[in-house]
Parts: sequence; structure tokens; C-alpha cells
Amino acid sequence: MEPERRARLESLRREYETTALDLHDIDADPIVQLAAWLDQWVEVAPNEPGAMVLSTAAVGGGASSRNVLLRGLDARGLTFFTSYESRKSRELTADPRASLLFSWLPVLRQVQVVGVAERTTTAESEAYFASRPRGSQLAAWASHQSSVLPDRATLEARYREADLRFADVEVPCPPHWGGWRLVPTSVELWQGRSNRLHDRLRYVRDPGTEAGWRVERLSP
Repeated sequence: MEPERRARLESLRREYETTALDLHDIDADPIVQLAAWLDQWVEVAPNEPGAMVLSTAAVGGGASSRNVLLRGLDARGLTFFTSYESRKSRELTADPRASLLFSWLPVLRQVQVVGVAERTTTAESEAYFASRPRGSQLAAWASHQSSVLPDRATLEARYREADLRFADVEVPCPPHWGGWRLVPTSVELWQGRSNRLHDRLRYVRDPGTEAGWRVERLSP
């Protein structure tokens, strides 16, 4: 990086002045708390507020990350949909341990969810697929996700073929397409605070508690 540009980045400072986050401020259930923060985030960023970074263990070593869209949130976990032929699906099949990260810098918040991924049922996948716009449904048939393409024209030709194939019928859910649900083992809330003394509260699974979770405070 150029010295001048590096100096500019290193000189950037912003003092985080936000409301404190304490144990009495949050719900005993991390899913309920996450849903509440999501509702607040939607008011700030209506464009794809469910975007989250999925990190997986790469086959052969290392890690990989990408944005996915939250499409389900309930007591079972957090759900997103994709091709089962994609890199993310191959990695989750080999090692289902993963994490999801919501980065909400405009409100100085972050949520990290760590857990184990499992496939949704065929019925769940088909029900969600049926709710998608037709163009997105056709794209699921046209794209061999994560595979190398010779050019853009090849992808567009596959899309036209899918459009002709299902011209007079509803587009069915491809057998290689469906959902993943991350079942959380821990959920960490991060709230930016002044002097970099941020608040970090982490829910950890604990069957011995009434809520099934205990909350611990972490050093910033």
C-alpha cells in the first residue's frame, strides 16, 4: 500500500458514543434478541438487511467467507438457501461447523453466531423456492454455482434454455438446490463504546439454565 494512503487509513479515528449494553438490556433467548436488533437494523438499512457473512472451513485447509441472505430465524436457528453444488455447500457437507456474522457498522453493532449447519427438509426448500420470483427460479437451474464459466454468454444461454424448458409450467425446485440452517452453539453481541471499551456479551448453550443459555461478558 502507498505510504500516503496507509498514513491516511492509520489516521482515521472515530469515537464510538452509543448506549451501553448490559445483561439487563438483553433477552434471555439469543434468537429473540437477534430478531429485535434485526428489526432496528431494517429501519437503518432497508437494502438487504438480512445480509450476513458465512464463514466455513475450506476443503484441504484454510477458510472461506461470503455474504448470504437470512431467510429464516426461529428457535431452530438461522436459515439461508443456495445450491448444494456450491462451494459453501461442499464445505458445509465436509465440515458443518460454521459461523455467521452480521456487521452493522452504521449503528456500531455486530453479531456473531457460531454453530453447526444442517440441511433443511425438502419440503422447506420447495416451499421457499416456490416463493421466489420466476427469474430467480430460472437462475437456480441455469447456474452451476461456483463452477468455472467460459464466458457470460454461456450462462445467459443456459438461462434461456431453462426459460424455454419451463415455459408453460411452474418452475420446480432443482434437486441440487435447498436450504441450510445454522443451529447456534454461541451468539455474541458487540456494541461499540467510547475509548474502544466495547461491550461484548456472549450467549453460550447451557442446558442447566431455565432459558437453555448463559450469558458471559467478554473483554473488548
